[in-house]
Parts: sequence; structure tokens; C-alpha cells
Amino acid sequence: MSQPREPIALCFSGGKDSALSLYTLRAGDRFEVAALVTTVTEGYDRISMHGVRRSLLREQAASISLPLTEVTIPPRASNEIYERAMGEAFTRLRETGIRRVAFGDLFLEDVRDYRLRQLEALGLECVFPLWGRPTAALARTFVDDGFRARIVCLDPAALDASFAGRMFDDAFLADLPEGVDPCGENGEFHTFVFDGPIFRRPLSVSVGEVVERDGFWFCDLLPAARDGAAGNLSGRPIPQGDP
Repeated sequence: MSQPREPIALCFSGGKDSALSLYTLRAGDRFEVAALVTTVTEGYDRISMHGVRRSLLREQAASISLPLTEVTIPPRASNEIYERAMGEAFTRLRETGIRRVAFGDLFLEDVRDYRLRQLEALGLECVFPLWGRPTAALARTFVDDGFRARIVCLDPAALDASFAGRMFDDAFLADLPEGVDPCGENGEFHTFVFDGPIFRRPLSVSVGEVVERDGFWFCDLLPAARDGAAGNLSGRPIPQGDP
């Protein structure tokens, strides 16, 4: 007789590594993802760092069929404020019986160690379903498995602004400059996933304005058949940690 799966929360930015982490966890037989946890910048109504509209995040969670815990932080929040807000959210999840939280980190040891320390202090453990997988192969898997995503944020020190809004596909990977990680694990770029095998239905999005904010380029994604100005696309970059 098979054992019941353990409920686990997933720190979810809406990007491709979050999507692949969920896909990987669902394919296994140990964990059942019970909640998504996302930081949202207060007043901006957007996913912290990525700059994606809160309405699209909620559509994404609905299509994935998972409850969403939104952790609201102020613009340009300090690490202390960020950690307090995340700690309160994790504590509430722990009270529901969750004992582990998954993250989409790939190879950055300092980020991994940071998460381990933060959750250990709360009596929780970390799970890294994609850890150590070669990023070129991981990027290829994302495309080949039918996921679809757009570039929503990029660091101009790594990529030209023309990459903002592009699809994460074969052509994008072929055009990446030498030294840029194919999964953007060093913060070169971030993505928003709108279709793939974890979705009940694809999200309809269109590409809006590309603007520069706080030293990053952002592409505003618009819900289908709706217009809107780009507005403020980001608060202070926070280590949600998922391209």
C-alpha cells in the first residue's frame, strides 16, 4: 500500500524554475504541493522583482489549481522586513501541518545556505527539486516539455533591452551572449510562465511597454484584451530567487 504524499509549500515567483519545480514535485511520489508562496510589492500590485501584475499571478495559480499565499512587502523593503514577512507566512503554513518548503534554486550555494538558515530558525526544512541539474539541459527540458514563458525582467549588464518581452524558446537560447546562464540563475533575466503541462488552461497575455526601473529593464505583460500603462513595475529586488 502506497504511503500518502507529504504536503509541501513551494516558494513561487511565477517564473520557469518555479514551474519546473512544481512539475518535478508532482511527478514524484513523495510530496504533494499544497500551497504556493509569492512576495508581492505593496502599492505596486506586482510580483516582487519580476514586476508581473498581481492579477496575472492569481490567474496563474488558478490555472495551476493551487492555493496562493501572497506575502506583501513595502517598496524597497530591507532584508529584515522581507524576512519578517516571509517568516510570518511560513509560520502560518507550519500551523497547517506543512514541515517543508521547496525552492527553485539551481546552483548558488550562498542563496541555498540563506534559505536553510531562515527555515531552520522556523522549525522547517528546505527542498530543492532542481538543485545541481545542468542549466543548459534544464532550459532545453523546459522548452521541449511544452512550457511557454516570456522574459519580464533583465539586467542590462548581462542582456540588451531588446531581450525584454521575448519568448523563452530556441531562438532566445541561441541568441544569449556568452557567459549568460541559460536559466538566468545569476540574475541575468526573469520569466513569467503562461502555459505548459502544469496548467489546466493557458493564460492569454500580450506584451506591453518595456521600461527601465531601478537599474533593470521590465516588460509589462497585459491580461488578454485589456490595455494598461506600465506604471511602477518593481519594488526593491528581493531574493525570491527564481528566474
